[in-house]
Amino acid sequence: MDCTRCGSKVPDTARFCTSCGLPMASPCMACGAPSTHGAKYCGACGASLSRDHAGASRATAATPEGASGTIREGVQLLEKCRLFRALDEQTRGQLASRAHRYRFAAGESIFEIGSAEQSMLAVLTGTVRITARSPTGREIALADLGTGEVFGEIALLDGRGRTASAVALSACELLVFERRDVMAFLEHHPQACLRLLETLCERLRHADERITEVAFSELSVRLARVLLTKAITPKGGRDETKRPKVALSQRELAMLIGGTRESVNRCLRDWQRRGIVHLGGGWIVIDTPAALEGIIEHH
Repeated sequence: MDCTRCGSKVPDTARFCTSCGLPMASPCMACGAPSTHGAKYCGACGASLSRDHAGASRATAATPEGASGTIREGVQLLEKCRLFRALDEQTRGQLASRAHRYRFAAGESIFEIGSAEQSMLAVLTGTVRITARSPTGREIALADLGTGEVFGEIALLDGRGRTASAVALSACELLVFERRDVMAFLEHHPQACLRLLETLCERLRHADERITEVAFSELSVRLARVLLTKAITPKGGRDETKRPKVALSQRELAMLIGGTRESVNRCLRDWQRRGIVHLGGGWIVIDTPAALEGIIEHH
């Protein structure tokens, strides 16, 4: 392999150029093609270049044996996406045939804000969280996206860096569409362009609502709303075990409402003293949902 800075010959196993010291990226495990330093995906076959502790690739491109299955799943996924729903099956198949499938473990970073990737991604299975981070390191969750939803469309359209970060909230599989393929596709399918504009407008509306909520709603109101939205109610059992409860950590709640973990903790402890909620077994149990609804209504 040749060093991209000085041109010197470097062994494939070397981590740094012996002449100029430039960090070297490893060849792609799927196809063996050399990769540029810092790249997450192989430019030749689209395979993920990240490794787990055992050194195996965490995500792979579609192999010839699995290609038909990937295309078939891709067509089914695109049918669920509002962006591509209006297309006929043959057209969706053409687009899916150009996509690469990736697997990400829960908690694994998909991309970071400012990174140069320009692809658009669609969720095949699992959940992806979109986040933003302040210069001081404080994070806020912008959206949780499930099966059939797309993200990364801004960088795809303007060709610039990512405007937010994405992390796998659970183990998930994604379809990744490269910018060159999608842009060529959109040129010949204006109806898909209109759908993409609708998706962007929906994201902008949601962002405006989040900004308004964080700016004008008290933290207790935002926290009450999230707890009621995220709560699950167990089926069966005794009446006292049927109370709605939330499994999110205080840090995750802080990300969702644009607060700090400390402020969330103070609010929850106050509510616990008042008998509104109680904490136990990793759950936040809502003892009196009506009290949380009252907090929201009287805002």
